[in-house]
Amino acid sequence: MKPLFATALVSVLAALAVQPLFAAEAGSAIAGNGALSNGSFANGPKVHERVLDNGLKVLVKRDDRAPIVTSQVWYKVGSSYEHGGVTGVSHALEHMMFKGTERLAPGQFSRIIAEHGGDENAFTGRDYTAYFQTLAADRLEVAFELEADRMRNLALPADEFAKEIEVVKEERRLRTDDDPEALAFEQFNATAYAASPYRNPIIGWQSDLDVMNVETLRDWYQMWYAPNNATLVVVGDVDPTEVFALAEQHFGPLESGPALQPRPRAEPVQRGEKRLSVAAPAKEPYLLMGWKTPALADAEQGWEPYALEMLVSVLDAGASSRFSRDLVRGDRVAASVGASYNAFNRLSGMLLIDGTPAKGVSVAALEEAILVQLERLKSELVTDQELARIRSQLIAGKVYERDSVFYQAMLLGQLETVGLGWELVDETVEQLSAVTPEQIQRVAQRYLTQENRTVALLQPQAMEAADAPPATTMTGGARHVH
Repeated sequence: MKPLFATALVSVLAALAVQPLFAAEAGSAIAGNGALSNGSFANGPKVHERVLDNGLKVLVKRDDRAPIVTSQVWYKVGSSYEHGGVTGVSHALEHMMFKGTERLAPGQFSRIIAEHGGDENAFTGRDYTAYFQTLAADRLEVAFELEADRMRNLALPADEFAKEIEVVKEERRLRTDDDPEALAFEQFNATAYAASPYRNPIIGWQSDLDVMNVETLRDWYQMWYAPNNATLVVVGDVDPTEVFALAEQHFGPLESGPALQPRPRAEPVQRGEKRLSVAAPAKEPYLLMGWKTPALADAEQGWEPYALEMLVSVLDAGASSRFSRDLVRGDRVAASVGASYNAFNRLSGMLLIDGTPAKGVSVAALEEAILVQLERLKSELVTDQELARIRSQLIAGKVYERDSVFYQAMLLGQLETVGLGWELVDETVEQLSAVTPEQIQRVAQRYLTQENRTVALLQPQAMEAADAPPATTMTGGARHVH
């Protein structure tokens, strides 16, 4: 099981029905000594890079297996860039990006893409906002013309905003207020993080949505939506030279925006366990646990995030993983249980575990069973056989990833936008393959401690109480795909 709060990348892919990274189980692609059988994945199609004079970075990767192309524009802004009073503005602006420009009427962008046989969408995350189109390869210029237009010429009509903000509020109600697990996750983040902007929901707090106005969106748009704060990624049956020429033609004339250097507050060291209880209408109890962990961007030791990725895979990577084998099928203490960690955040995040107890099993018993599994990671080395199985899955996932031009582009865009650099896409599997049992044990001992732990328990309330939530309930939002 992958939890509700799966990493930003995986949650978007799930919403878009795209194969998530490293998720597939397959036969071994590992040599006898556990190394990669075919060396590096860097031997695949080359990524071509160019930076326009206005600061727009353009990445192009040729994949001619089908006559299609995906075009994605990634902006370096998301909910982690927001401050109190304007939470949810990045997501609300994403909605308004489809509501017309100075020359296009509301909804015309989507109609034009559809008329050319393509599809389009967008998503807002903690660290980025991205817009994409997939079309026949000979229609790429259509996407460029439309995206360049709304990069600097968005209309933001007040009447359209008045309608769209109500859509956002309804989305909040459906995806958070009326979803007990999402509500628990929202309050979990607000409790676990003391200073990090990751404590705020992507969709925004209800109080901020209630007072949001179109001028707030206009200021946000003018501040962040500029070529020097964006990356254009193109993958498909295209010639890189021609793509660069088209990019220069349509995006080149756009003026740069301000050179912004966001300075989010660093999360202080947690000095004791935090526990919270969330009362909400639900049928089943729900357990959510998290431990503060570094990301690649700020890890003291570069290998630690990869070891944390492998640790999560030991616990939750298919039917043969420890959680599934021991807690669901073995001891039958869990109806479902999952683990999640993302090394590719812009800021430090958390390793997360969630679960629902099996019928007749208490949440306390499930929590204890999970902690036993974590103590085992601290006291016993993962076996070579177990690690080889996980490495096989990683490489299989890397191979399957290449079946989707969308997903290839998404990896490049995400890595570039969070500041890690797109080049990391060809290093990830090799880095993960190099992780040792001793390193997995060391990160378990260092980070999976009681002092570094936050625990949330969803306490089910009678379903008929849905219309009368406790007065102290805070509300927030989840990942949205337009």
